[in-house]
Amino acid sequence: MADEISPSPQRNQGRGSAGTPGLKHAATHIDRRQNPPSAASNITKNNGRWPKLRSYAAIDLGTNNCRLLVAKPSSDGFIVTDAFSRVVRLGEGLVETGKISSRAMDRAVAALSICADKLRRRNVTLARSVATEACRRASNGEKFIERVRKETGIALDVITAEEEARLAVLGCQILLEPGEGPALIFDIGGGSTELVLVDTMGSAPEIIDWLSAPWGVVSLTESEKFDTDSAGARAAAYAKMRAKVMESFAPFAARLPIDNPSDFRLLGTSGTVTTLASLHLKLPHYDRKVIDGLIVPTESMRDISAMLAACSPQERADIPCIGKERADLVVGGCAILDSILDIWPANRVGVADRGIREGILRSLMSSNERRSSL
Repeated sequence: MADEISPSPQRNQGRGSAGTPGLKHAATHIDRRQNPPSAASNITKNNGRWPKLRSYAAIDLGTNNCRLLVAKPSSDGFIVTDAFSRVVRLGEGLVETGKISSRAMDRAVAALSICADKLRRRNVTLARSVATEACRRASNGEKFIERVRKETGIALDVITAEEEARLAVLGCQILLEPGEGPALIFDIGGGSTELVLVDTMGSAPEIIDWLSAPWGVVSLTESEKFDTDSAGARAAAYAKMRAKVMESFAPFAARLPIDNPSDFRLLGTSGTVTTLASLHLKLPHYDRKVIDGLIVPTESMRDISAMLAACSPQERADIPCIGKERADLVVGGCAILDSILDIWPANRVGVADRGIREGILRSLMSSNERRSSL
């Protein structure tokens, strides 16, 4: 099951211009819980188009996580009726072998089987299921996709990096701070990082430049042995991570409009930024309602990244909101975030606990509305 999106086969191309006003106060919050004023948010103006029981679903199978969102249209966007997320580490060992391992396949299929059951129980009428960098990169990606189809009934669509970037922007754009010039939206994934420069002058952000870098929290962590006993060795490994990321960012960074160093807006959607935002607030446990839409001073993000990079694996595992499950990957995310802040030195970082799944839902609902209006 899929919507009518036709992603472009092109990769990281485009141009950008001019910066945007940055604000400077302590952590604040953009309280925009509902969806933005796009086609998807207007779908209920003609209520006769939408049977009350119609449900939509989005599955995002990434390099590290498998996520599901089920929702129904509402007057101000959509209402989530079910959600699921599980760490599957599909890309575990991919950097070294070039393949998805049997164990990783088993974990992903088990998670997708739960998703398939939820789709049936929720009477989902239209869904889209996508796979990203791990399946794009793996030599046995097609074999895995076929196994998923046979065992779960889910037809995974391996989307391009450009489509991944577009969906991430569509899913979180409402949380951008107001401004007149371009803004940078980023998504730190498990196997890649998408950087998207958007023009916000129109009714909806327009992508004017983008990059898909081959480093995510899993691929970067596996490329550089980090969890060493020596603090000095950890610092050296972190520096190597940063160098790899900066090298991959260089062509995109050279095109960025950075004439006015105070005029930047930055919005991130990833486990890295939501985790660091939780640590900024010193939360005892993760709370999406508090984190989604939060704006955190860049200085705090930098300080927390430096602290985590210096910690031993056990010290990171003992920190609330990280735990053993994230302890080995969060430092790779910090290295990527630090590099993003180097090329786009905003004073504040917007935090989004939303992204590809929400973008898929918007696109599905918008496409169905257009068909209904014909």
